[in-house]
Amino acid sequence: MVWHACVGETEGTVVALGMFTTKIHTGMGEEVSVPNTVVFGQPIRNFSRLVQDGQFVLTTAITIGYATPWRQVHAMLMEAAQRTPGVAQEPAPYVVQTALSDFYVEYRLCAQSNKNAPRRRAEALNQLHANILDVFNENGVQIMSPHYMADPAEPQVVPPGDWSGAAGQP
Repeated sequence: MVWHACVGETEGTVVALGMFTTKIHTGMGEEVSVPNTVVFGQPIRNFSRLVQDGQFVLTTAITIGYATPWRQVHAMLMEAAQRTPGVAQEPAPYVVQTALSDFYVEYRLCAQSNKNAPRRRAEALNQLHANILDVFNENGVQIMSPHYMADPAEPQVVPPGDWSGAAGQP
């Protein structure tokens, strides 16, 4: 059985449970040995326990200012999930508003992976995040936590003509 988990600040695939340590392969290509005294002393998030067939849960949060209608944010997040090959359509992804802060609303997209998802959760989240950025840019909605004095004159989004620029080029 494959476990995708988070112990403290270490997230990845649990590859060994030893008497003294738990070994985790991170999505960044690292192997981390976590002492079991640390494992026993804090909460563990298991991203694969409630999902079958070795798949895992995908969640991500964004914050958007109150000027953007919440229904539009939900629709854009669902569109990004639909575009991502590794996101299962059954059970259907969903969006919840997890905080109403002073300057923004926090939205959390919750989904499960499917057989097309990369083996590492970090890669699947990378694909999902790329699609979220594309969908929000296409709709002219800036993703930010607006702790500011005034709205910018122009939305802070990347126009379509600049999406495929080579690294280092303006």
